[in-house]
Amino acid sequence: MFEGLRERLEGVFSRLRSKGKLTEADVEEALREVRRALLEADVNYKVVKEFTSRLKERAVGRAVLDSITPAQQVLAIVYEELISLMGGGAEPLAVASKPPTLYMLVGLQGSGKTSTAVKLAKRLSSGHRPMVVACDLQRPAAVEQLKVLASEAKIPCFAPYTSGDPLRVAEEAISYARDRLVDVIIFDTAGRLHVDEALMDELAKMKGLLSPHEILLVVDAMTGQEAVNVALAFKERLSITGAILTKLDGDARGGAALAIRAATGVPVKLVGVGEHLDDLEVFDAARMAQRILGMGDVAGLVEKIQSTADMGEAERLAKSLKENRFTMEEVLLQIRQLQKLGPLEKVLEMVPLPGKLKQLKGVEVDPKRLKHVEAVILSMTPEERRRPEIIKGSRRRRIAQGSGTSVQLVNQVLKQYEEMKGIWKRLNKGKTKGFKLPKELFQ
Repeated sequence: MFEGLRERLEGVFSRLRSKGKLTEADVEEALREVRRALLEADVNYKVVKEFTSRLKERAVGRAVLDSITPAQQVLAIVYEELISLMGGGAEPLAVASKPPTLYMLVGLQGSGKTSTAVKLAKRLSSGHRPMVVACDLQRPAAVEQLKVLASEAKIPCFAPYTSGDPLRVAEEAISYARDRLVDVIIFDTAGRLHVDEALMDELAKMKGLLSPHEILLVVDAMTGQEAVNVALAFKERLSITGAILTKLDGDARGGAALAIRAATGVPVKLVGVGEHLDDLEVFDAARMAQRILGMGDVAGLVEKIQSTADMGEAERLAKSLKENRFTMEEVLLQIRQLQKLGPLEKVLEMVPLPGKLKQLKGVEVDPKRLKHVEAVILSMTPEERRRPEIIKGSRRRRIAQGSGTSVQLVNQVLKQYEEMKGIWKRLNKGKTKGFKLPKELFQ
């Protein structure tokens, strides 16, 4: 979503770095470009104006202009101000001192409330016993959708068999949860195509009944500046305590993520980054600023690896590296680890790639490619995986037929294996200069 903004900002700082010494005019020109980039990203105009005013105040000081590395100083100021704009560090969800904790999800139709309710429950299931409640009795099939998603995530779901009063459903759900030791209840409420009095009255009554610990506004990040207006309307009537941005993996301009906190004072607590039920992340302004400025998100990548890593496989790979042994078995382990991490484009966005390796962020990734490579390796015999050099003409034809691919692909896999084997040997010897990943593996 932030690709356009990231490219524009990288261009600004590239021009600044090309100048050994900065003048006040250089800084002001750079800030004009930053302002244009933010406006094109659909950030609220008032927010942009205040943001660039703070930047100018700090960036034209003598400490920056007389610095040995002025471009880096300006980058550091932009980074700090972006963090401030988006609200600083991550803000955790409130938890009741005496269970159950009640979370009420509100928002317009189409914002992703129902799927977000289940994603949130799944995220909390590692340390809690969550349950989702179907209080959206207006939208056709909303109740059924919640049931299906909850079943898929193995999360309890309280839903009425017929249409009725959402307040009564919410009341019955609390009694139901207490009898079953549920300690987190997430209410999926009704929405409308736009903010109206009937919707707000219903939500206000539910708030009065439940006294929820969090009222979370679910906002579609692709709605641009309108997201700020929606947030302001819900804040005025319901005193929302936080926001969840959905569809942050989309191709819209992403201004909502930057502007909601600054315009409303409401913190963004979570972000939806995909369609899968695991694609809900804690919103951290520092990490988001790093990704916007092309600095990667190493902490997020480490967390992702830790959550998906198989310690047995990791120890086996480490042992193979130590013994300078690299076979097709190791390639298979690496491919499966990559698949667990999710779409490669997202992984590459989190890596602060230097210089020549930045081109990998523009790699067009075919999600089927790794599956095809995996099929080729699985079609090999154990002996062929250990000693790929014995794979000649007839064996290549058999592997291609067994994997449902082509001899050409088998040849490519074997060639890429040789390249990776060379990289493996260099890593084992501590030689990383000229390190290059084979882009063809992903295309």
